[in-house]
Amino acid sequence: MFKIDSAIDTFNEKFGFYASYLVLPLIMVVVFEVFMRYAFNAPTSWAFELTVFLYGVHFCFAMAYAHKHNTHVAIDVFEARLPARPRIILRIVTNAIMFLPAIGLLTFYTCVMATSSWQQWEHASSSWAPAIYPLKTLMAFGFLLFFLQGVAKLIQDIRSLKETH
Repeated sequence: MFKIDSAIDTFNEKFGFYASYLVLPLIMVVVFEVFMRYAFNAPTSWAFELTVFLYGVHFCFAMAYAHKHNTHVAIDVFEARLPARPRIILRIVTNAIMFLPAIGLLTFYTCVMATSSWQQWEHASSSWAPAIYPLKTLMAFGFLLFFLQGVAKLIQDIRSLKETH
């Protein structure tokens, strides 16, 4: 039987793995900028902004992957002391009441922001002036993946609650 949570997990696992390679162009741009600045005393006008963009996309794409692997910062002092069933119930309640509404709103508003950026053909207000609308779209996509990973976790917790009964 097809399970939506398994499909989301698989996609986020593969997407997160490939998105991790965004660190390579980020490193290359930083090394190039440092080399140009200190070897030739000729800093670029675009390198800093490009590193911010690359890191931002890398960060947004990593959110769902990190959530899948439970590597986000968490305070589990109370949860760790609970037996299995109440721990699962607590995760379901916090996911349904706090995580999904908050990340759902962030996803919605980043999509609104991306749409507005495309309508304006938004560019950065720097001397380089790169287009920002593709970056805002990638940010919205990252939040959508994060939201979907929260849905997958909720489904998995509900399934494991049924199994512990």
